[in-house]
Amino acid sequence: MKFNEIKEIEERFYSRAFSRLPVAIEKGIGMYLYDFDGKRYLDMFAGIAVNSLGHSHPKIIKTIERQSKKLMHVSNWLYTLPQLELAEILVRITGMERAFITNSGTEAVESAIKLARKFSDKKEIIAMENSFHGRTLGALSLTWGKKYRKPFEPLLPKMKFVKYNDIDSLKKSITDKTGAVIVEPIQGEAGVIIPDPDYLCNIREITEKRGILLILDEIQTGFGRTGEMFVFQKSKIKPDILCLAKGMGSGFPIGAMLSNGIDFNPGEHGGTFIGNPLACEVSKSVIEVIINENLVENSKRMGKYLKENLDDMGANVRGKGLMIGIDVDNGKEKVLELIDKGVLTIYSRNTVRVLPPLIIEKKHADEFLGAWLNC
Repeated sequence: MKFNEIKEIEERFYSRAFSRLPVAIEKGIGMYLYDFDGKRYLDMFAGIAVNSLGHSHPKIIKTIERQSKKLMHVSNWLYTLPQLELAEILVRITGMERAFITNSGTEAVESAIKLARKFSDKKEIIAMENSFHGRTLGALSLTWGKKYRKPFEPLLPKMKFVKYNDIDSLKKSITDKTGAVIVEPIQGEAGVIIPDPDYLCNIREITEKRGILLILDEIQTGFGRTGEMFVFQKSKIKPDILCLAKGMGSGFPIGAMLSNGIDFNPGEHGGTFIGNPLACEVSKSVIEVIINENLVENSKRMGKYLKENLDDMGANVRGKGLMIGIDVDNGKEKVLELIDKGVLTIYSRNTVRVLPPLIIEKKHADEFLGAWLNC
């Protein structure tokens, strides 16, 4: 099928919700995606930091095949072992106390909002300028961009924003009505904005002193993306609520909200598909591969290699691990130029975001660097 034919189908039948790049993908293997003409593209954004193991990873395919033949869905009216085993793994690797499985990162944030409101009679939640936490109404209420918010206002009340990486701004905005603070350890959608090293520690200290819940959104940064399993662990703090998703399913829809010392009661939260055996079994396998194949360390090593070489080329680059931002004159134009070179990236305004699968090798990094140099 030709690209124009595929585009015509969208124009006739699909919602206009998405602004897409001019590529139609048919299949993926490892670090590469292929369009309907068979052209190969190096995947350097992994479905926005989702495909942590690349495409068609043999262990994940075997897991899907095995579990789909056994059990895919029965509802949370009944116990299923994969859900509970995944919860145990998540608690173990995060140091949190309890896990609630969701279908996505946005659902994890929605769960966090509900849990925070339940356990604090102070309903105000402070988020950060340029934050992104999702597009459903609750998560959208904590998302900064006017383009996301304005068509759907009024949103949830008692939500407000302070400057990111500015402790004084946070201190001045906290009132006796503040019940929680939500923050991304690194802002992704904003263009890979990295705060000062002590930023999370300072927020944790302030919130603990004031009896305020701390919600960390590690939906994009988690599971090795930054060269650490989770950013908060390097800061040696522990949040009250932790939101996860993206890399934990490597393309299979799943997320999680973890908590310390607080929890829902039966009937207070739920969902038809959340924690289904197939998604949970896939996530278990993904996490196992990340750990057993030392992909967190690979993220740190290959991220360093990419940043050092981009810096040598004179690029305005920043990042942690395989969460990299490169400032350019025109983000969209640069991404389109890279597409012509057979490389897929995305952009946030005038920042090209580089978020490759954690399985990236030096040869793939060199391929990207060559394409970048020749754009």
